[in-house]
Amino acid sequence: MNDDSALTRRLVRRAFERAAAGYDAHAVLQREVGERMLARLDYIKIAPRAVLDAGSGTGAALPALRRRYPGATLYALDIADAMLMHARRRISWWQRLRGRNPRAICGDVERLPLRTAAVGLAWSNLTLQWTAAPARAFAEVQRVLEPGGLFMFSTFGPDTLRELREAYRGADSYAHVNRFIDMHDLGDLLVRGGFADPVMDMEYITLTYDNVRALMRDLKALGAHTVLDGRRPTVAPRTLLAQVERNYETWRRDGRLPATFEVVYGHAWKPQPRTAPGGRRVIDIKAMP
Repeated sequence: MNDDSALTRRLVRRAFERAAAGYDAHAVLQREVGERMLARLDYIKIAPRAVLDAGSGTGAALPALRRRYPGATLYALDIADAMLMHARRRISWWQRLRGRNPRAICGDVERLPLRTAAVGLAWSNLTLQWTAAPARAFAEVQRVLEPGGLFMFSTFGPDTLRELREAYRGADSYAHVNRFIDMHDLGDLLVRGGFADPVMDMEYITLTYDNVRALMRDLKALGAHTVLDGRRPTVAPRTLLAQVERNYETWRRDGRLPATFEVVYGHAWKPQPRTAPGGRRVIDIKAMP
């Protein structure tokens, strides 16, 4: 991991460690997107022996994943140990007595501490946008999936928080909102990462707020801090915030300020190894460019 990636990892971990205690009170969008992802599993018939919740946070999806796959080993992975402390409490007391607790792992989705072909389903709800290198995360997920396993994820697209980005653009010349990857580029990364039959789609979800400060409090409470290199404020924080508030007012409708989130959904499969007549495995050899 290079220095920039290591810095990003530390910043993300620190933000989510601090956010853990109050996270659930503000995670309206995260829960909604998770429910929509769970609904998509209704149309996919799999029976994984092990399930990885990559970027589990406080474990909102764990009870539903446990109900859906009662016999599976459930791994809850998050970069922030404080988040995992809350996730451990998500499974009911009687399931804990039966030893059905999720196996909590403090780790990074770009460097998964699991053996190769360990899980049949890798699930990741609104996590990949905080990784320094999504291609590396895809490669790690592909590695830990067993052949025929499913990867299902959601993340944010480039139109996320477009109103806030525009409000800052008029205040100074630096980026204050994270850059997010386009849906089509994510699909290309899946294919290059060795996944088969990728399916990508997106939708817009808009939350509304009384004022900009309420939005910023929500983002801070969720640990959703900006992780951008080389940012330098050009004006005093109070002056900057006042300017952002004035700029954001142009978006007000029906007495409320919108905050748009472009939610990207994707799923793909780890292909079964190809075999030649006689059962021998086929290995593709590509010429170096």
